[in-house]
Amino acid sequence: MNLSNLKPAAGSTKSSKRIGRGQGSGRGGTSTRGHKGAKSRSGYSSKAGFEGGQMPLQRRLPKFGFKNINRVEYRGINLDTLQSLSEKINGGTITFDTLKENGLAGKNDLIKILGRGEVSAKLDVTAHAFTATAKAAIESKGGTATTLA
Repeated sequence: MNLSNLKPAAGSTKSSKRIGRGQGSGRGGTSTRGHKGAKSRSGYSSKAGFEGGQMPLQRRLPKFGFKNINRVEYRGINLDTLQSLSEKINGGTITFDTLKENGLAGKNDLIKILGRGEVSAKLDVTAHAFTATAKAAIESKGGTATTLA
């Protein structure tokens, strides 16, 4: 080992050039920020949607609609889906846990049973809500439609 083959340990040196350390460094003066403007100032951070003073897109577009904060969002499941599920699990009792285990509902979903399709077997269904046609179809086959609180 001699002075001609010395080098720093791996990872000990920074690969980026230090900015703003005098004219001799090649990156002094404006420190690669250019002249004037907000981006040349210290402390600058752009706001989301800012377009340099031009009217931003979200303010140019017309506003419409209304979001009801009290709206209750249900996951709809039709009778034909329940029928195929009951054939798959070989049982006539369908609860929220059964729907969750079979990927038809998430843990925070509210379930509403809808009336599309036919029910051929007696089903005992427990859900958060039922349409009138779905409830009538389930009860006409001797099943029960229990509403969760």
